[in-house]
Amino acid sequence: QVLLQESGGGSVQAGGSLRLSCATVESTYRTLCMGWYRQAPGKEREEVASIYRGTNTQYYADSVKGRFTVSQDKVKNTLYLQMDSLQPEDTGMYYCAARPPPCGPSYGYQFWGQGTQVTVSS
Repeated sequence: QVLLQESGGGSVQAGGSLRLSCATVESTYRTLCMGWYRQAPGKEREEVASIYRGTNTQYYADSVKGRFTVSQDKVKNTLYLQMDSLQPEDTGMYYCAARPPPCGPSYGYQFWGQGTQVTVSS
């Protein structure tokens, strides 16, 4: 069982920054693979950024490369997403996701947070 809690969402103007956090409130696993997804109104949920522990690689969606940075406190199993140069198209509900290892793009996530809203105005 894994319980995740996101925080840090809000409303900003285009060009602004936000930092999202995902705390592992409860976990039966000592190690977690974690990532960020987002869902814009009327669109499907998409993967934004993930950290693949074990291979020490990161994934970023093309739309956020160079603007977003994902990081993880491995001891606390806390995930962060630094979002810079935000654009209106970044608006959406941002979700934290987790799974026990193995980590990697071919593995889906099993556990999800409730989400935190990010709104970027032009």
